[in-house]
Amino acid sequence: MSTAYPPEARRRKALILGGIALFVLSLFVFFSPWLGLVKHSFNYLPYYGPKEPVVVERDGKPVIDTVYATVPDFSLIDRHGKPFTQADVAGKIIIADFFFTRCTTICPKMSVQMQQLQLKLNDAAYDDVVFLSHTVDPEHDTPAVLDAYARKLQADDTRWKFLTGPATDIYRLGNTGYLLSALEDSASAEQFLHDSRFVLVDKDRHIRGYYEGTTAEGMNALAADLKMLLKEERIKAAEAERLARK
Repeated sequence: MSTAYPPEARRRKALILGGIALFVLSLFVFFSPWLGLVKHSFNYLPYYGPKEPVVVERDGKPVIDTVYATVPDFSLIDRHGKPFTQADVAGKIIIADFFFTRCTTICPKMSVQMQQLQLKLNDAAYDDVVFLSHTVDPEHDTPAVLDAYARKLQADDTRWKFLTGPATDIYRLGNTGYLLSALEDSASAEQFLHDSRFVLVDKDRHIRGYYEGTTAEGMNALAADLKMLLKEERIKAAEAERLARK
């Protein structure tokens, strides 16, 4: 008598065995992070600006590392006429832009986009995020003018700062610090030239992204990258704490 399984029985057995294998595999994938069997990768945001190689010591051995450009120190004035420097944003993630209150082209769009982003990020998870808007028309945009402009936008004064100061300092900060165009332009109908992009800066003052500040697509990309950067900062903080305990 033949003991071979009929085709239907063989298919049923294969399905049962396949189901068991799939169940076991799903358990492995689910529990592997806790068991340390699989290390999930995380994509970091790029760094922008000049960089240079340096030799550092790790585990007693010299290795080549990369030093990335940082946003330089600055000394400006906020909308209340008070000094505002890099010390006021130490340990913060920065979203920066350049504008002027008399602008009638891209600035209104940028300001509304920043306003909506401020509202969107109104959560404790974003407590380490600040917004810095620098005027490129400091002669007109006095602290009083900036304050009135900020009030119209219902800007949260604890998170969204409007800054002015000497024109040369602002232009230098925009051009060589944030790597954006920021200057007076006599050939322009509006007299000032500035970039329409927002800049994302990490807690170590490295530039990590540029985003079109006049479009919803640009702001959505900024919000998505900001979440990635916050996760990166948490990973860095955890690693620093681990090394400190050694």
